[in-house]
Amino acid sequence: MGEGPQRTDWHCTLRRPPSHLAASCYSQFMRIVSLLPSATEILFALGFDREVVGVSHECDFPEQARSKRVVIQSRIPHDTTPAEIDRLVREYVSRGESLYAVDAQALEELAPDLIITQDLCHVCAASPDDLGAALARFAERPEVLCLNPQDLGDVWRDILWVGEETRRGRAAEALLEEIGERLGSLERIVAESSERPRVAFLEWLQPFYVGGHWVPEMIELAGGHDVLGRVHTPSFRATLEDIVAAAPDIILISPCGYGARQARNEYLSMSHPDEWSAIPAVQSGRVYALEANSYFSRPGPRLVTGIEALAGVFHNGVHSGEGAQHAALLVTAPPLSARAASI
Repeated sequence: MGEGPQRTDWHCTLRRPPSHLAASCYSQFMRIVSLLPSATEILFALGFDREVVGVSHECDFPEQARSKRVVIQSRIPHDTTPAEIDRLVREYVSRGESLYAVDAQALEELAPDLIITQDLCHVCAASPDDLGAALARFAERPEVLCLNPQDLGDVWRDILWVGEETRRGRAAEALLEEIGERLGSLERIVAESSERPRVAFLEWLQPFYVGGHWVPEMIELAGGHDVLGRVHTPSFRATLEDIVAAAPDIILISPCGYGARQARNEYLSMSHPDEWSAIPAVQSGRVYALEANSYFSRPGPRLVTGIEALAGVFHNGVHSGEGAQHAALLVTAPPLSARAASI
């Protein structure tokens, strides 16, 4: 388990709320704004259906989250191609500019007692810096909880932290107990299998990026071996040669923010060189598109469903729950005649 963020300035606190908040807000009706989809999922899992008053544009689970007021938007157009997204992201980052725009007026009107954001990936969600100008307008600034998970242990810890900061500690512990029971059951089932496939997890396709942070642990718990990813490490760019040399038995297509069908369609729209067809996973037809946006990209409670889904992909006879059954989609292999080396 990680040590957690070390920042102690106003916009990234991990301490208990001041006593006046505990007396006035937490004992009555707490107003919460979540700028992070995974935090939104945690909050709803802890029973904060009414208390969550504002969310980001990407907070789409559970369904009730869609009815909340959106207080942040991405500056990247919705219909941008994957290659163009990669280019724009690199340009924004190189200029030190944010990918997100905070609606300061909406945030001020919502008057939250607590805002939850993240300091893990400035590409995937709003960071504390994105809040600076908006919160400068507040006469009394709300508490800000900044999450920074690097691995699965940190994800489970963050559930406890959110529970502690919102006085729902018992509910958070109960949620983790349920997750622990599911992982324990899965561990016993996976232990009975002698197969341990070599797995490549691709978090982006144009260009290739390899999944990091908690992804290698998820693959390990599901009974596979991640041949490219590194735990505790951000996703990183990889070449075609890297993937071919790794010779994975299974390739997982999981572009950050995508659903399985969107991931599958992007993969099938690409042209592949001869080397790609020589990869064991491609030869055996074991290429899968994943529901990244639900079960793999977001460091929240549903990662356990993602682990269960991977176990079902890796091992014949392993039956997963209803959610996990829809988390992976077998991809039809591209025509061997495709030769353009666009990847």
